[in-house]
Amino acid sequence: MTLDLALRMRVHALAEHLRALSPRGLVDSTPGVRSLHLHTDPAGLPLRTLLTLLQEAEDHLPATAELTVPSREVHLPLSWDDPTVDEAIARYTASIRDDAPWNPSNIEFIRRINGLDSADDVRRMVFDAEYLVLGLGDVYLGAPAATPLDPRHRLVTTKYNPARTWTAEAGVGIGGSYLCIYGMESPGGYQLIGRTVPVWGGLRPPRSFADGTPWLLRFFDRIVWHPVSPAELLDIRADLAAERTALDIRPGTFSLAGHETFLRENADSIAAFRARQATAFEAERQAWEKAGEFAPRPAPEPRTADSTPLTLPPGGSLVEAPLSSTVWKVRTEPGTRVEPGQPLLVLEAMKMEVVVRAPAHGIVADVLVTAGEQIDAGTPLAVVVREEAA
Repeated sequence: MTLDLALRMRVHALAEHLRALSPRGLVDSTPGVRSLHLHTDPAGLPLRTLLTLLQEAEDHLPATAELTVPSREVHLPLSWDDPTVDEAIARYTASIRDDAPWNPSNIEFIRRINGLDSADDVRRMVFDAEYLVLGLGDVYLGAPAATPLDPRHRLVTTKYNPARTWTAEAGVGIGGSYLCIYGMESPGGYQLIGRTVPVWGGLRPPRSFADGTPWLLRFFDRIVWHPVSPAELLDIRADLAAERTALDIRPGTFSLAGHETFLRENADSIAAFRARQATAFEAERQAWEKAGEFAPRPAPEPRTADSTPLTLPPGGSLVEAPLSSTVWKVRTEPGTRVEPGQPLLVLEAMKMEVVVRAPAHGIVADVLVTAGEQIDAGTPLAVVVREEAA
């Protein structure tokens, strides 16, 4: 499994050929990094006919080394180590793993596993790189799978295991040798380095999203980052949403022949970088093995049921857990006056957040769990005394 840009461009050329041909019975085509998925209606395009079309296409495509594709230069702001990264790590530490080797800093983990001298080296490599978009919809919503054109900028990491239950929308992370931008607030496993602008526009995409498509990026776009502060990023996001500004997107092309010439001219320094990187990665793997990272992990023990009967005060309502989960946040305390539907606690389960809300007007008489606890469905969480009883 080698990252092969020639193969990716061959996939693209075949997909474009079929799109132009538009044979009856071809329902959809989805280019991947290493393959092309075709969805066909066999009543209109039998398999034998399809294979004949593909062979004819292969015979007519230009030589791989001659392939050139449109390649826009897309300049995006990046809030390095954004506060949303800290929040994602804090949630993960509190509710999933407090001993993960990639925490408390994903960036420090990236530094260590790539054999770099400092976190500033990680930052420099990201901002110096041009990230070529090889795939779109990395899981969903136009999220790119992008990799640096210069192998000396190509940081590699492992992903979270198990995955996070929360990542900020437009969070930027690295997993394997790919960079991804999250299309929405979601679970995730990439090592987080910052946050940028939305890459998914929904039903009303901003004017930077060409042709009214809901996704920002295209195959073979080259992402170029420039640093901004967290506050500056929020301003840029607001201006884009209000269409007071647009992103800096410049036309261009990508030539496989030109890229391969670059690789040959820099072969020695590329090989030296990869050797250093491989040594650091193996040292990290051995350290994990020594620490028991690869040993089976016992399932977390659920909260032990309290055999003492729970006595409710007059007018008290018991709020119970709707499912087996982890307590992520307790958002109330005894004595708090609450309205119907007001959040009391936030639970996490199956990569989802579940907000537990107050059942009625009243006062919180007691909170029966703490953040980080593993609980079963039906576990008592809080007691709310209805206002008329209070």
